[in-house]
Amino acid sequence: MDKRRIYLDNSATTATAVEVRDAMLPYFHEAMGNPNSLHSWGRESRKAVDEARESVASLIGASAGDIIFTGSGSAADNLAVKGAAWSARGGKKHVITSAVEHHAVLRTVQWLGKNGFDVTILPVDEYGAVSPEALEGAIRPDTILASVMYANNEVGTINPIAKLGGICKTKGILFHTDAVQAAGHIPLDVRELPVDMLTMSAHKMYGPKGIGALYLRKGVKLTPVLHGGGQEFGLASGTENVPGIVGFGAAARLAEKLFAAGEAERLTKLREKLLDGIVERIPDSFVTGHRTERLPFLASVCVRRIEGEGMVLRLDFVGVGVSSGSACTSGSLDPSHVLLAMGLDHATSHGSVRLSLGRETSEDDIDYVLGKFPPIVETLRKMSPYKG
Repeated sequence: MDKRRIYLDNSATTATAVEVRDAMLPYFHEAMGNPNSLHSWGRESRKAVDEARESVASLIGASAGDIIFTGSGSAADNLAVKGAAWSARGGKKHVITSAVEHHAVLRTVQWLGKNGFDVTILPVDEYGAVSPEALEGAIRPDTILASVMYANNEVGTINPIAKLGGICKTKGILFHTDAVQAAGHIPLDVRELPVDMLTMSAHKMYGPKGIGALYLRKGVKLTPVLHGGGQEFGLASGTENVPGIVGFGAAARLAEKLFAAGEAERLTKLREKLLDGIVERIPDSFVTGHRTERLPFLASVCVRRIEGEGMVLRLDFVGVGVSSGSACTSGSLDPSHVLLAMGLDHATSHGSVRLSLGRETSEDDIDYVLGKFPPIVETLRKMSPYKG
């Protein structure tokens, strides 16, 4: 049987790059010291952490002291949102976010809403983007912060972060952006972006799982979410994950090399070929998210009259790995909250597929997918009871 293995779910996680893995290996055994120990083993690990912090900071134009390492992107989101809200407790009590956020932000904000804070969930347009006017209209005298993702993890739409952050700066409130999908894939520079906090995750940029980071602008005060030994400038207690941090640093350096090599431009061309090919070859299919203001590597479509799970499983059978909706919710039969917020009905939302490209994706891979996908849809439609 003609079966290849083509991984197109890089938005869920990327393969750890060989150079990243090799950088990490010594810190599992030979250089295994606790970076908080005073002896030479500890000092060796501390030096590695410091160097990785410099690399991650460099990726976004920050200073090393502005980077807080956490256990994941979700942990960084929680630290940013809860930490800012708790710091303002007793005074301001209003928090703003959008309807299409990753659950790490959306559910955190909803939790705050059940624990004494007022919450505003901003609507989005048909592409999944937040309007600057909507944000400005939602700000109140008691608003603490707004959290709006840099780019959506399901449809790839990039928000007008500079405008949104500029409004928050003018109004004197904090602005956080979850840049987990964007960091390492498109250039980000916090010296120019009016953001106070920015979340990143290593495993979305060819680094290891289990390590995230929060950029925290100097002067921004957060209340810690975790208490313990006071690591990471007192904001993320727990012994540092030295191999993970080293891997994050190596992944950040790799990302800068990929920028210079034109990887984003290469992936954009492949993405467009894939989207054009799907829409042309599969009747009643359409692109979700903004067609141009989107992540270079993320293609997302809806196919009417069938469910995404069926397409995912059939594509997997022919060796193609994709997802339906976001990875964190793909085990659920509930329609995507992102697509519903964009105005799609429940039935159409169930037919969503996300194909996210990576550094190993080739034009031959795209051709293979375009050859296999249309007959899969045709077969599923013949089997489907839905004829609407």
